[in-house]
Amino acid sequence: MRDTGTDIPQAIAEEAAGWMIALQEEPGDHLCRDRFEHWLDQSEQHRQAWSRLQVAWQALGATVPVLKESWKDAAHASASPRPYHPRRAGLARRAGMFGAAAAALLCLAFIVGPAIMLRMEADYRTQTAESRTITLEDGSLVHLSGASAIATDFANGRRAVRLLAGEAFFEVTPDKNRPFTVDANGVEVTVLGTKFDVQTDGDLTVVALAEGSVKASVGRDAPAEFLAPGDQLTANSATGEVSRATIPVSDIATWRDGKIFVVDATIGSVVEQIRRYHPAWISLPDSTLASRRVTGFYDLRNPDQALQALVMPYGGKVRRVSPIARLISRF
Repeated sequence: MRDTGTDIPQAIAEEAAGWMIALQEEPGDHLCRDRFEHWLDQSEQHRQAWSRLQVAWQALGATVPVLKESWKDAAHASASPRPYHPRRAGLARRAGMFGAAAAALLCLAFIVGPAIMLRMEADYRTQTAESRTITLEDGSLVHLSGASAIATDFANGRRAVRLLAGEAFFEVTPDKNRPFTVDANGVEVTVLGTKFDVQTDGDLTVVALAEGSVKASVGRDAPAEFLAPGDQLTANSATGEVSRATIPVSDIATWRDGKIFVVDATIGSVVEQIRRYHPAWISLPDSTLASRRVTGFYDLRNPDQALQALVMPYGGKVRRVSPIARLISRF
């Protein structure tokens, strides 16, 4: 396989990193290998993501990479053999000692590029498990959840915010002459003065209204959606699917009290929310488990326990790969 140099979606890059950890942790598990090979065969992007990750692994010094037969072309894509170097040779000898922890570190490095770009683009952001309240130029308040980021534009009479990552609860100061807009992954929310929550995780954007009214536009051709208090709208940018639900107003933005409440959400999307409150990197490479749907409360103050409560009913397990990584699987 020849790497075309095209961009790999972040979700696929993270899946590849998750499989790297899983295969390093359970090298003799045939079920794990079968599921990995099924994932690898799903698309060319999956194969390219795996190829690039394996080239990086080889550069780290692991001369006998896991499942080397599945990435033989990746080796050809890397640079020609380098001359012996004492430091590099020592690194290669130590690579086997690192095991899954080294794989986790490498995987973090593999996906850190988007985080750097996010830092450059954001006007305000939070770290993992950090919450922050921001007062905007017009007096509106933005409550940022953990690992979240926004960019603002108040030039020339505009009141515009882009939710770049994570989740935010908005308390908008009324101004009938200047609508307040929030853009999240292509979903535009327009208000005059109200309170609402917006979260974006991968392809999904969720808007929940606590007070007042908002108009949500999903794409150019779709009709606008008008929300009343208690309404929750979920839009999938990959499929174009839009769904609505009604939830108690008191259950909106419960992350501010250290909990999350989800309605008919996929396990994968809930894991994304818990990631914002977990100090370790969390990998969920099992797409079948990730697609199962759940409804319930989860305690962000104990994220490991929340993960276990989330996946245990479906046969999932949370494995502590290292102090900095968790692997969720059914094997």
